[in-house]
Amino acid sequence: MEHEIFFAEIRNGNSKAIIDILNSNPELLNISDQRGSTPLILAAYYNQEKIVDVLLEKGADINAKDSSGNTALMGVCFKGFTAIAKNLIDRGANIDERNSMGGTCLIYAVTFKHLEIAKLLVAHGADTTLKDGRGDTALDHAKIQGGIEMITLLES
Repeated sequence: MEHEIFFAEIRNGNSKAIIDILNSNPELLNISDQRGSTPLILAAYYNQEKIVDVLLEKGADINAKDSSGNTALMGVCFKGFTAIAKNLIDRGANIDERNSMGGTCLIYAVTFKHLEIAKLLVAHGADTTLKDGRGDTALDHAKIQGGIEMITLLES
């Protein structure tokens, strides 16, 4: 029951409650909800920057995966939360991790037209040659989308 409250407080952005709960129950730091999301994945997905910081400072697994193989960084690349993406990258998140469909952070950033995140990933050495489960690279996705800036970024 407490884990349900914990996840609700994450979604609501209540960082004080998160700190209090983790101080009394540190084992909740890397638990998973019914979808396999860890607190960090959920906080990142809901754009809760302060809670992401709290969880990372307390030692959350930055590369933990949900039931589909997605990491917190993949989630923010999908959603377009640049500040959290930068924070996760700066703290050592694996930028070339792949999910169960072969998707990568860069493929998500390109597919959902988040140019700033794609630039950030490329600047930090993201592997532009990785292919998803259909055999498409990030550049292939950029060409499908027709985004000239994204294509130029990935061709250089």
